[in-house]
This record gives sequence, structure tokens and C-alpha cells, in this order.
Amino acid sequence: MARVRLTREAREKLIVEGAIRFFAETGFGGQTRELARQLGMSQSLLFKYFPTKDALIDRVYRDVYISRWNPYWEVLMLNTRLSLRERLLRFYSEYAQKIMDYQWIRIFLYAGLLGSEINKLYLTLLKTRIIYKICHALRAEAGLDEVSDDELEERELQQVWALQGSILYLAIQKHVYHNLPPVSLDSIIADRIDVFLGGAVAAFRAHTPAR
Repeated sequence: MARVRLTREAREKLIVEGAIRFFAETGFGGQTRELARQLGMSQSLLFKYFPTKDALIDRVYRDVYISRWNPYWEVLMLNTRLSLRERLLRFYSEYAQKIMDYQWIRIFLYAGLLGSEINKLYLTLLKTRIIYKICHALRAEAGLDEVSDDELEERELQQVWALQGSILYLAIQKHVYHNLPPVSLDSIIADRIDVFLGGAVAAFRAHTPAR
């Protein structure tokens, strides 16, 4: 049987999909030579599409992380017609569905252990587009002065990062520890948001001068 000749676009897609699976299993310490072997091609052919390993990792980042980012979330967090609780419920319910993915969480953890730019870029995206907005909304709930992003206190940011981390941990429970309980994900998220809101507003008031 004659071999099917792939188009450049189809082969590039095959490489990227294979790289995502490969890095999810081996981490970024995995060698491109082994990746090429698993893909059934030479390393030189792989490099024709991605000249360096970093170029391939950058493409993996865009496909796994950036492509799953929904710009609507940023609009949602600014929608003051909804209560802060409702905004958080809607955001984290959708966000959790995006990150509850075997490849997403494993690549993210491997990248973090290596100090990869993937984590730095993604966390900066999350901070500037979501974390800051939640902090500003909490300040409004607490009756505090409006401030710029740069004027937010680190203690305020850390409280929101704690909520963010608790949602990320659900993906770790599922795909790393394999012990996520058979309970509705939305109910778990709702409970964590209620606990967060129950303490965060009071904490903001306690260490920040009121209007």
C-alpha cells in the first residue's frame, strides 16, 4: 500500500499533538530524539517544522493554554450587574472544566518544576486578567477606596491566589493523586467560593483603611 503523503499543515498538527502527549508523560526533560522516534519520523524532519525544542514548547503552550483561554471571563468579572459570588461561580465553573484535563495539569506541573516560561507566562496572564479584577471587586465589597492594579496589596492578591490554587488542586486530585471524590464539581467549587467570600471581605477590611 502506498504511503499517504501528509500536507505540511497535517504533519505539523501531528507533531504538536504528539508533543503534547509526550511532554505530559515525560516532562520537558524528554528528548526530541525520542519524540521523533515515537512519531515515526527523523529528528531532522522534526526540526524542519520546529527548529528548536523551545519553539516546539512555545507551540505546545499556545495550543494547550492560550487556546483554552476565554476572553469572556474578563468581561464577566467586570459585570457588576451580577453579584461577586455569581461572577466567581460562573468563572470558576467554566475555568475548572478547561483545566480538568490530563495533559493540561501534568504539563503545567512539569513546567513549574523546571521553572519554565510556560508557567510564568500563564500566571502573568491569569494575574493581570482575572486575579486583579477579583481583588478590585473584593475591595468594592469591603467598601474600600478604588486603587490601580499596581496599588493592590500583596496580602490582598495572596488571598485571591489561595482561591485560585484551591481550584487548581481539583485537577491535581483527579490526574495526579487520582482521589477526586465522586461529588459534583460545581458543588465543590460553590463551597470553596462561599468559604472564600466569608473571610476575604472581612480580611480586606481588617488590614486596609476604609473609605
